[in-house]
Formats: sequence, C-alpha cells, structure tokens
Amino acid sequence: MAGPLEGLKVLDFTTLLPGPYATMILSDLGADVLKVTSGSRPDLAAIVPPFIGKTDLTAASAYLGRGKRSITLNLKDARGLQVVHRLLERYDVLIEQFRPGIMAKLGLGFDDLAPRYPSLIYCSLTGYGQTGPMKDRAGHDINYLSLSGLMGYAGRKYEGPVPMPLQIADVASGSNNAVIAILAAVFSRSRSGKGQYLDISMTDGAFAFNALAAAAYLVSGEEPTREGFILNGGSLYDFYKTADGHYLSFGGLEPQFFAAFCNAIGRPDWIAGGVAPPDCAGVKEEVRKIIKSKTRGEWKEIFDKTDACVEPVLSLSEALDSELVRERQLTTDITLPDGSTVRQPASPFKFSATPPVYGKTGVKAGSHNREVFLELGYSEEEINEFGKTGLFS
Repeated sequence: MAGPLEGLKVLDFTTLLPGPYATMILSDLGADVLKVTSGSRPDLAAIVPPFIGKTDLTAASAYLGRGKRSITLNLKDARGLQVVHRLLERYDVLIEQFRPGIMAKLGLGFDDLAPRYPSLIYCSLTGYGQTGPMKDRAGHDINYLSLSGLMGYAGRKYEGPVPMPLQIADVASGSNNAVIAILAAVFSRSRSGKGQYLDISMTDGAFAFNALAAAAYLVSGEEPTREGFILNGGSLYDFYKTADGHYLSFGGLEPQFFAAFCNAIGRPDWIAGGVAPPDCAGVKEEVRKIIKSKTRGEWKEIFDKTDACVEPVLSLSEALDSELVRERQLTTDITLPDGSTVRQPASPFKFSATPPVYGKTGVKAGSHNREVFLELGYSEEEINEFGKTGLFS
C-alpha cells in the first residue's frame, strides 16, 4: 500500500539534522526523496559514532536517510549544474539548508530556477531566515531558542535555563515547519499550477512557540519570569522526586484532577486552594516531602487507579520498552542494506487508508549514483567518466 505522498518527488540538499529529519518525514509518508551530497565533504551525521554492527552506517545516518536514495555531486563542477537541471525536470520540491546566497552563487537559487521550472516548490531552511540582520550568522539550536525569548522564562528561578535534551528549534520548529510549508505549497500548486519559494527560519518557528506567554505579554506588558506562572513551575504543576531517586510529573490543572491528586496523597484540605494556591511555595514544599515518602513504583500503583494527570518520568530505555510504545507502534524494524534489521523510531502519523511505508535504512552517500544517472539518460561510459574526473566528489 502506498503512502499518502506517493508521487511527490523531493530533491534534498540538506545536511545535519533539521532538513534530513524533514525529508525523512516526507519519505515515510511516501515521497520519493533523492539526497544530494558532496562526496568530499561528508555529513556529520554520517561520521559520528555509534556505527551499526559491521556496517559503515552510523545510527543517525541510517535513521535520517531512511527510505531515501543518495547521490554525490560536485556542485562546483559545471557538469553538476547540468545534472541538477535534468533532475529538476522530474522533481516537484527542492529543499536546501545552506547559508543564504550559497545556492544562488552556484546558479541554483530560486530566482535562477523559477523561470525555467514555474511549478517548482523551493524550500530554504536556515537558522535566522533569508533576510534580517542575522541571516549570515552561524548558530545552533541553543542559540535559536535563546533569541526566541523562550529561554528567558524557562528553567528554575535561581538556576536559570538549562540545555534542552531535544533539538526544539531544529526539529519541532525547523523540520516540522518545513514539512508543513512544503505540503501547503503542494496543495496550493494543485489549484494554481504554480510553485513558490519557502523561507523557513528555525528562530522564527521557535519564537512562535511563545504562544501563550507572548499573547499575554502583548496585552498586559507583564514580563514572564522563571517559575512565574502556572505552566513553568509557578504552580503545583511540576516534577517531584520519589524515595528511590526517580520522578513523577503532575499536570492536574483542572479542578477535578487536582482534587483527585489531593485525595490520593492524603491532603484533601488543599483542594480549595487550587493548583496555584496563595502560598504556592509552601504547599509545593509539602508536596515534595509527601512524594519523596514513597518510591516511584508505589506511587504508580496509587495513581494507576486515580485520574489525576500523574505519570512517572521514564528513562529513554524504559519508554522504548513501555506498553504505550509497543501498542502505538512507535518503533519499527527497518532493513539494512545487508538484509539485517535495526530498530528505529517509527513515524508518529496514523492513517486509516494510507499508512507510512518504510524503505530501507539510509545508505552510504553516493550509493545510487549509477542508478540515478542511468535514469537521467546518461550512458555507462559517461557515468564511468564522471567517476574518474571528479563529478561525484
């Protein structure tokens, strides 16, 4: 059964995490993704351990390259430009992750290509966008989050912000917004026949995550602070350490859930004060003492019988082995090039008629050079000559 994006062809010039994650989503949903990389400048994801078994693939490259074909191409070689033009005659979407202006210098900017390929959807994914005072600066996830305002009220009051264990700006903002924008442009093109340019900034997307706080500030002028409001530690909505050094999460904001929580921990007298009582610091300290009186397992047994929005904080290994992950099929076995399999995170999307269809794991860069060049009409002799004269480097 084909995925919902069967027939969509994506030319992928991205590296590292944000772009490859976005194109992996598209691939899982049925798009035909061709990854174009430099043969002499390998992607960091392809060279950082751990490697899988006896293969020459890292866990990251095998995962992020899932379902994609891969060619290497020297874009500074004039012949490389000719190859890209042959590809663009067949592809719907081009996504790139270079700094602003790099593709234009190669003759592959949107303004260069749009007149010749008017239906092309062209997505540029960068840290700070194609315009503005920071467009040429280097950055990473921690920088984008810092400039977005999010880290200004994240963390603890006296310790400040802490590094996030996931790449919020890279993936939740950059990758996902790139996918959303591409699919919206595909829908628009289905009506107009015209492609368009998509300028996706990871910082822009992170800034948009200030959804509740920014809307409130723009009306009240009151700056959000760490542990200053109901969702960032300024209420009993928080994490609590158990007797065995684990943690529980409590999210019972609604009165009925808060009441169930208070009854479960033996403090029904707190119900009237609500989840953000006048003496929040004092009540929270008492909650900490109560939760620390039992192990995580003992509390889980209690709260499994109580609808109070309390759940244990799991390690990654515990989450991977949980009944929820198994039942929701959040991991899947993917075939490696040698025929063996590796377990990977699965697509989170559930479709009743067109479920995700997984190809093999990512492959070594350039694995499909011959196959793709034959499809483009090049002869065996030309392909051999390209290999000898540096077009694939």
